Amino acid sequence: MNILICNDDGIHAPGIVALHEAASAFGAVNVVAPEAERSAVGHAITIYNPLKTKIVNRNAAFFGYAVDGTPADCVKLAVRALLPQPPDLVLSGINLGPNAGVSIIYSGTVSAATEGLILGIPSVAFSLCTFKEPDWECAKQVVRDVMEMIKRAPLPPGVLLNVNIPNMPYESIKGRKITRMASSRYEETFEQRVDPRGNHYYWMDGDLSALGDPKDTDLQALHDGYVSLSPLHFDLTRHEALAALEEWNHWSDVSDSGA
Repeated sequence: MNILICNDDGIHAPGIVALHEAASAFGAVNVVAPEAERSAVGHAITIYNPLKTKIVNRNAAFFGYAVDGTPADCVKLAVRALLPQPPDLVLSGINLGPNAGVSIIYSGTVSAATEGLILGIPSVAFSLCTFKEPDWECAKQVVRDVMEMIKRAPLPPGVLLNVNIPNMPYESIKGRKITRMASSRYEETFEQRVDPRGNHYYWMDGDLSALGDPKDTDLQALHDGYVSLSPLHFDLTRHEALAALEEWNHWSDVSDSGA
């Protein structure tokens, strides 16, 4: 199996090293990742500037390619230019911090996996749900578990798997749950400051707030101590609304409605 690895924390992040170590037992691994952190860039791509690459070594051996672009850029470039053949699987992560609920929309980690799916390649995004004292050994074992599951039962067509891992010893995890994306939003605050020249600037902060029924959601599974496995797709259509809006097709020119 040929495996492409990417992330949004940058090619030097410990999470991508952990993912490399875990995935190497399942095939030939190629790393193409941003040269620096590109968290929360969503599915942005670079179209007005060239993409520059650098070879990165670890322990005096080739590790991968660093790209001065976004996670989606990295996957596109890897598949279309850098690799001799398309990978069989795209893995993204292991992200430091959760990508559950509406965080999925902002996540560069999930977007790298989404780009793999757009290119027709089965893809998985991994996130370790903490920002401090990460248990990478637990995360690596979860990666191995997921890889074994994929070997036994490949992902359905048109689906990427978003995996969120509780930050705890592996033996303390209660199990795995297939989940849906929780309804949620960020409640942002902006702290206003003034620079030495009198210009105002703002630091954004905030917390994720869950909305609606938490049953079977990624946020609830993590809260309860389970690994969350969410099947995702890039089709953002609200399909149940199509019938409700059908009558819009039959309206006369709305510009005449006020006449």
